[in-house]
Amino acid sequence: MEITSNEEIALLFEKQKSFFDAQQTKSYNFRIQQLKQLKRLIKENESLIYEALYLDLKKNKDEAFFTEISILKSEISYHLKNLKKWMRLQSVSTPITLWPSKSYIQNEPLGVSLIISPWNYPFQLALAPLIGAISSGCCAIIKPSEKSKNTSNLIANLISKYFDASYISVVLGQAETAQYLLSKPFDFIFFTGNPIVGKIVMQAAAQNLTPCVLELGGKSPCIVDEDANLEIAAKRIVWGKWMNNGQTCIAPDYIFIHEDIKETFIQNLIKYIKIFYSDKPENSNFYGRIIDEQAFARLNDLIIHSNVVFGGNTNASQKFMEPTVICSEINDKIMEQEIFGPILPLISFSIIEDCTKYINQNPKPLAMYYFGKESIGKDLSMICSSGGFCINDVLIHVANQNLPLGGVGNSGLGKYHGKESFNVFSNSKAVMISPTFIDIPMKYIPYKGIEFIKKWIIK
Repeated sequence: MEITSNEEIALLFEKQKSFFDAQQTKSYNFRIQQLKQLKRLIKENESLIYEALYLDLKKNKDEAFFTEISILKSEISYHLKNLKKWMRLQSVSTPITLWPSKSYIQNEPLGVSLIISPWNYPFQLALAPLIGAISSGCCAIIKPSEKSKNTSNLIANLISKYFDASYISVVLGQAETAQYLLSKPFDFIFFTGNPIVGKIVMQAAAQNLTPCVLELGGKSPCIVDEDANLEIAAKRIVWGKWMNNGQTCIAPDYIFIHEDIKETFIQNLIKYIKIFYSDKPENSNFYGRIIDEQAFARLNDLIIHSNVVFGGNTNASQKFMEPTVICSEINDKIMEQEIFGPILPLISFSIIEDCTKYINQNPKPLAMYYFGKESIGKDLSMICSSGGFCINDVLIHVANQNLPLGGVGNSGLGKYHGKESFNVFSNSKAVMISPTFIDIPMKYIPYKGIEFIKKWIIK
C-alpha cells in the first residue's frame, strides 16, 4: 500500500478548503451530478470491487452484493429522490412578540469533512458516509483501513478516476497517517471503528472543536425466549452471526437462551450452520476469513479458554476459524470484550429480568435482538437502551434508509443513513427576516409596553 505523505495531505486539505470556499458544492445540480457519478463508479467497477473484497476477506460475491453494493446503490437512489426536498428552506412559525419577522431553517454544508473507515465492510463503510457528504454539499477526504489493503487501494484508484481530488480524495496509510489527519482543522469528522480508537478521535476533534460522528460497536445481546420459534430464531441468528465470518459490528455478540429450550436451540443452530456452510466450512464458497493474523490470534485465545459445544477447528495459515458455539457464563473472559468473529457464546437464563439487568449494567450496545412474543420485545426495547433493536430478526434494520443507524453511549455518537446522513453533514442554520416598513418600539429602551407583554402575551 502506497502511503500518502503528510505534505500531500496538507496540500489536499488546502485544495479542498479552497474548492469548498468557491461555493460550487452547494448547488442542487452539482450535488445530484456527483451522486450519479458515485453510482456510476460502483456500477462500472463491480467486478473489481468483488475481487478486492475476496482478496481481503474471502467475501462471497453474492454476500458482497447484498452487504456492500446493494446498500450503497439503494442509499444513493434514496438521496437522489429526496435531495431537493431536504434542501428546501423550512419555514417555521414566529411568536407574536417578534412580529412581523419571518423565520426559517436553512441546511448548509459543514465544509471539508474527514471520513475514517474500517476494514470489515471496507467498501460500503467508506462510501456510505460519503453519500451524506456529497448530498449535504461537503468536500471529503477518506482514510480507509490499512488492513483491507486491496479494497483500500481500489477505492483510492477509483475515487481519483471519477472525482476531482480538490473535491473528494483518498489518503492511504497506517495509524500515523490517521493521527496527522486528525490534527488538521476539519469541519467535520466521521469515524467508524471501535470504542478505544473512537475516544482518540474524539480527543483529537476536541482540539479544534470539530463536530464528529462515532460509529462504534460493542457487545450486542440477543435474547431467545422460551416461546420463540426456534427454527426461525436459529436460522436468522446463524445468518446474521456468521455473515462476514462474524466480523460485523451489529452481529449478535452473545445469546441469552432460556434454559428450557437450550438444547433444542443448540441443535437448530448446528443444523443451520451445516445447511449454510456444509460439514466443511473451510471449503465453503460462502464462508469468509479472519482479516489478519493478529485478529486470528485474539479469537483463537478466546476459543482455547471456552467451553466449546460445536466447532472450534482452526487453520492459522488460512486465517480460517470454524463457526463455533460455546456455553458460557457472564463472568467468562469472552464476555469482557466484543468478539468480532465467528464465536457465539450461549448463556442460560430462567428469568428475563436477569438478562435486562445484565444488559443495563454494561455499556450500551450498538444493537439488541429479541426472539419471542412481540409484546415482550416491545417492552424490552423500552427497558434496555441500544442503538437499534429488532424483534424476531437480526441485522435487517441497517438496510432501511428510513431508520437511523448509530450507537448510544459506548457504542457511538450520532446517526446516519437516509435523511440522517444529509442532516449529520449539515448545519441547521436559523434565519430570520425582519422588514423595515415598521419598527416595534417596545423592544427598545426604555421597553415601553413591557407590562402589556407580560400580562397578555407571555403567560
